[in-house]
Amino acid sequence: MHLESKRTLVVGAAKSGIAAAKFLRSRGAWVTITDRRRVDELTEAAALGIALEAGGHRAETFLEQDVIVVSPGVPWSMPELVAAREKGINVIGEAELASRFLQGKIVGITGSNGKTTTTALTGAVLKAAGFRVQVGGNIGTPLVSLVETSTPETINVVELSSFQLESIRELHPNVAVVLNVTPDHLDRHGDFAAYTAAKARIFENQTPEDIVVLNAEDAACRAYAHAAPSRVMMFSRLHEVAAGAFLQDADIVFCPGEYSYTVMEAEEIKLKGAHNVENVLASVCAALCLGAEATRVRQGVRDFKAVEHRLEFVIKLGEVEFYNDSKATNVDAAIKALEAFDPPGKLLVILGGKDKDSDYTPLKQLLKQRARAVFLIGAAIEKIAEHLGDVVPIVRSGTLDIAVRDAVRRSRPGDTVLLAPACASFDQFENFEHRGRVFKQIVRSLGTV
Repeated sequence: MHLESKRTLVVGAAKSGIAAAKFLRSRGAWVTITDRRRVDELTEAAALGIALEAGGHRAETFLEQDVIVVSPGVPWSMPELVAAREKGINVIGEAELASRFLQGKIVGITGSNGKTTTTALTGAVLKAAGFRVQVGGNIGTPLVSLVETSTPETINVVELSSFQLESIRELHPNVAVVLNVTPDHLDRHGDFAAYTAAKARIFENQTPEDIVVLNAEDAACRAYAHAAPSRVMMFSRLHEVAAGAFLQDADIVFCPGEYSYTVMEAEEIKLKGAHNVENVLASVCAALCLGAEATRVRQGVRDFKAVEHRLEFVIKLGEVEFYNDSKATNVDAAIKALEAFDPPGKLLVILGGKDKDSDYTPLKQLLKQRARAVFLIGAAIEKIAEHLGDVVPIVRSGTLDIAVRDAVRRSRPGDTVLLAPACASFDQFENFEHRGRVFKQIVRSLGTV
């Protein structure tokens, strides 16, 4: 892809947009950044010394470009982008831009839930196995930021969201992993079929020499197995698979095809929750398919600890434990968080935030079994309360600070206060990381009172 002297527009000045703008400039392109936010909210972008259009988008700017690079948070259906594509302008996402220049192999990981943990884990396991590894994408480091440090020997382990996948064209993972597909981001994609189709794009450029790793217990993943052009490997926590990784009795077992062998015991996994066993199975399968030695894979899994904001133990105050699962930004993720704690109900659960057109009724049975009370925050309070009904006592706390303090007042010895919002964070916080950090700050401050 030739960028020298090309007129390029970066849409969105968040982390990915800033990284894309820097990369484009380094390749000799004429770069402009556009963002709806005011200029005083775009200090990092303004400091780049790159042309900046703030406070809204000018349609004519879009139509003057050779290349437009779209940040993941910007809807692909935005009218200015539609008009640019209709004019024949090259419109791509940041991940697609990076893929044109990235050297080495790509392990692409997606899923409604668990992809950040699985991405970090896969990177750690491959490093333990002696490979040269970079980790990035939706996990925090924009993929374009990995280009300059990539080599032909590098394995790039990349978390890919549906927002990134909907705009790919040539991005080609050598190993693609789909952990699960449950309703999420329906406010962006419109319906579950469109969301499922976006996730499926992770393997659309693969060949028979590539590998796709799929969850045998997930309906969408089973459908993907018939559509993928690559070699299919499955993983399952519940039964044996013909090719892939599975849990047998208390062992993690890998079957490359005609035989199988034990990789490790499941009790060696330090991550909490049955869903994390699935994440380990997916990582083990991907790493072994890439030629990692089983003993080193085992060590990599054993040494791995929970990623921040993913069922992260925060502190124990008196006889009450606090867990931060701010990354539980949809209902299915909240279900997995609840399932990680055994009944009877000793959970005090904080739910709420910005609704993503979600149905919260699937939480009812688990909350009835495992929770003594639910504390609601954010814009989705009334919708969640309506969906939950009277299965568990509900407290409309409003803010996270009040919810924590309400939960502490109701706590008993042996209880656990769990932040698992089942919602996006953008009504009260910058992102889920911000929400998780605030939760931890509030909780830790209680220990100093």
